[in-house]
Amino acid sequence: MKLNLNHSPGINLFTSNEERFVTINHIRYDTALIVTPERIIPGWATGFDALTADDFVALVTLGPKIVLLGTGRRQRFPAPALLRPLIEAGVSVEPMDLPAACRTYNILALENRPVAAALLFK
Repeated sequence: MKLNLNHSPGINLFTSNEERFVTINHIRYDTALIVTPERIIPGWATGFDALTADDFVALVTLGPKIVLLGTGRRQRFPAPALLRPLIEAGVSVEPMDLPAACRTYNILALENRPVAAALLFK
């Protein structure tokens, strides 16, 4: 799905997404990654079924107030125990399918909100 948006220079924004990849500022990524308005961190996790609490600790260190967890082609919910690092840090976690995570991230990033997208493709 191609996303149309008004681009703000210096902010990472999704320009399209498909089932097995996303493009950020017109650059393709096909591995799990974390995206913030300032940073792109590829290789975040190996997949939804392999998530650990340590994967979420990495998100806490980035300082977001909202984490959009893109869980692939369908919305899935991780075990609450895995989210403990984010919950204890007062970070809101919103699991959603990948296209919804990309759209929502763009809106929040353009509003200068402290957001991170953590994306999984499988």
